[in-house]
Amino acid sequence: MGVKEKIKGNENIKRFVHWLLVPKNQARPRLWVKWFVNPFYHKKGKGSTIRRRTRMDVLPWNTFELGSESTIEDFSTINNGVGAVRIGDRTRIGLGNTIIGPVTIGDDVRLAQNIVLSGLNHNYEDISQPIHAQGVSTAPIIVEAETWIGANTVVVAGVTIGKHCIIAGGSVVTKDVPAYSVAVGNPARVVKTFNHDTGQWERVGKKELVAV
Repeated sequence: MGVKEKIKGNENIKRFVHWLLVPKNQARPRLWVKWFVNPFYHKKGKGSTIRRRTRMDVLPWNTFELGSESTIEDFSTINNGVGAVRIGDRTRIGLGNTIIGPVTIGDDVRLAQNIVLSGLNHNYEDISQPIHAQGVSTAPIIVEAETWIGANTVVVAGVTIGKHCIIAGGSVVTKDVPAYSVAVGNPARVVKTFNHDTGQWERVGKKELVAV
């Protein structure tokens, strides 16, 4: 049995290791983890930038990857505590974004300002306990290559946004968005798709509006 398996299999050791890495009731790792563990454990591609005012709640038990020539702008928060966060090449995470894994973002993606992508949900079913005491569930978010997401958008757990999509600002994306689509609203609906036969972006009629 390996070290990881031994830690996971013993609740007391697991709690102690967690305390070593993260202060009680906090999401942010201890400074020694940030300085001496994360730089060697996580992958940061050539020419990539994490701005100084970004909050990196990144821990060694899940993956964090930032691709080549990608940028995470100031006032954003990246959290891989309950799931991996992978960001592709030449991608820009805009000002004030919140990304909570599990989230995978492809190459050449643009996220504008104040966007939330959270692969985490809090369990709530047991009314005898506070919601925060009931643990969490996760479902991966995937944003495929070349997509642009407008400001103040929320993408919920379990959603896949296909290649070369446009998500209008202020949208709430609750279901998958097919590749080469424009989606708007709360909940977001597909209003345009690219027709590869005609080479044109075409509007979806009212009767054909696709809920996403």
